[in-house]
Amino acid sequence: MPIDPADLLRQRGIQVTAQRLAVLRAVSGQPHITADAVAEAVRKEIGAISLQSVYDCLAVLHAEGLIRRIQPAGSAARYETRVGDNHHHLICRTCGATVDVDCAVGAVPCLTAADDSGYEIDEAEVIYWGRCRECLAQDASSTPSDPPATRRRPRKN
Repeated sequence: MPIDPADLLRQRGIQVTAQRLAVLRAVSGQPHITADAVAEAVRKEIGAISLQSVYDCLAVLHAEGLIRRIQPAGSAARYETRVGDNHHHLICRTCGATVDVDCAVGAVPCLTAADDSGYEIDEAEVIYWGRCRECLAQDASSTPSDPPATRRRPRKN
């Protein structure tokens, strides 16, 4: 049975607030969510909240290991509650859809640097880039005369 979000915060010594609970629920409900999308979800749930308050809540939850923050190149930071395992991400170059990919090797950090420069490496973050099945199918069904902008779909979180 999943642990109650308020109990989860208390176990980590984090003060339980309506804002933190709403932010945690938003991230839990939509993996790979941006801060802007979190703010929108929280406003629907509890009303007014500033974007700065959302960032503050995300920072606390991230610092305490309750959420993970990823920052794909050219994209806003994204947040998820899948923490504590060794997984990576696959991102569609066309629509921005992001999915989890389990590490093929399994053991942290799952990759070995050719030269660790004296560091003790404890994590490797990998992002695979490509095009999702839907975008490939849409491109295959588009005619060559269609301008690229008409073939693009809105970004997914």
